[in-house]
Amino acid sequence: MFNAVLTLRLARHGIDIVLIGFFAWVALLPTFKFLWAPIVDRLNVPGFSAFWGKRRGWIMLAQLGIFSSMVAMAFTASDTNLPLVALFAILLAFWTTTLEVAADGWRIELAPSQEEQGPIVAANLWGYRSAMVAAGSGAALVAARADWMWAYLAIAVLAFLPFPILAAMRRDPDASAKRSGSLVKGIIASVVILLLSSIATAIVGWLALEVFSAAGITSESNVTPYVLVICMLPFVGLAFALPRIRKMGPDAPWRRSPALGPYVDIFWRYGFATLLVLGFVSLYRVGDVLALTLSHPMWNARGYSLDQIGIADGAVALPASMVGVAIGGWISARWRLGWALALGAVVAALGNWVYIWLWDSQAHGWILYTCVAADQFGNGLAGAVFVVYLSMLVNPRFPSAQYAFLSGFAFLLARLLAGASGTLQQQIGYDGFFMLSGALSIMAVVFLPLLAKVVPRGTSAGPERPV
Repeated sequence: MFNAVLTLRLARHGIDIVLIGFFAWVALLPTFKFLWAPIVDRLNVPGFSAFWGKRRGWIMLAQLGIFSSMVAMAFTASDTNLPLVALFAILLAFWTTTLEVAADGWRIELAPSQEEQGPIVAANLWGYRSAMVAAGSGAALVAARADWMWAYLAIAVLAFLPFPILAAMRRDPDASAKRSGSLVKGIIASVVILLLSSIATAIVGWLALEVFSAAGITSESNVTPYVLVICMLPFVGLAFALPRIRKMGPDAPWRRSPALGPYVDIFWRYGFATLLVLGFVSLYRVGDVLALTLSHPMWNARGYSLDQIGIADGAVALPASMVGVAIGGWISARWRLGWALALGAVVAALGNWVYIWLWDSQAHGWILYTCVAADQFGNGLAGAVFVVYLSMLVNPRFPSAQYAFLSGFAFLLARLLAGASGTLQQQIGYDGFFMLSGALSIMAVVFLPLLAKVVPRGTSAGPERPV
């Protein structure tokens, strides 16, 4: 709702393709979820966590944040005030990401081995992708019959439904509080947290716009190189610190630090091979992110109706994605991960390249549905394999924080490029754009022979295992 559906909404309102590309940078926020993941790992949500436990408490807070942000996006659906639209899109991205951090930590705690992760990742992604497809398809179909305000309100109501389900679940084994009191206290605390986070985001956004304006940066400026440098600085710093990190003992302050310890542990365990791992994960999903950014504007430009787009996003995308996820989870549990990752990269690239045929063909419904099915199948298969791979890199002592770091870095390059996708499209066209996105995805295969030789240091949490 803050990415694919929003870009379609902006395209239908005639917003320039370059500005639409800039909105893809909202999706950069999940890249930096490692900054607040330790908070999710260590702190409880007042009220909610007292009865439902830490993980479910954070999920319930995030659900309220998602609901309120989406309602706000509904009431700015005319897109006449783009900075305000961006504010609520950022808040939606923040609370969506917070939910993912809590859910990923819960998932990894429940299933620490590769054999267990295969089926639980498939089940998790079935639900995740079903929700994405329902939102994309449902929003388009509602907007075709009413308008975008009602589309966002309808999906907001659906997004709220997990909250009462969680509230009805049984008490956490270690909890002693009462359900009703915890629910009331949690809702009051959530209102305060949501209000403060909205004010803080608005202030930071206003300051950022003032700084950009003073620096002469406009919608015509190419800021991607500068953003890339800023985002890479902390990781470059860690790379220079690798020799020192590798010599640290178990009682070293950096390794025991609640804020830095989980991330230093990754570099301590993998050494200089960390750079190889991060290079691989940053390329693996590039094609899918780029395709998601401009696929809906391309369908709109090609002349497909909202009804056809809604059917493609729903009745076609969901079963294709489900099959891809199921096969990805199955092969992850039974194949060596290197072979599974190679297959995922190839299938995902083919799913991108099929859009070249769509752009060069007449606007027939069956062509759109065929291309979407191929794209979503490849996306689902590659996504399931990739989640298992990232989960196996994680030290079980720090599941939320390390998974947040790795999955965030995995999409840093992709989301930076996505912000410049409108500019790229103007230069090479839609066919060239999707040719490039597929080629970038398949390049990740080059890393696999080297990754097969990477074995991390053992930890107190478990034995050494091949990456």
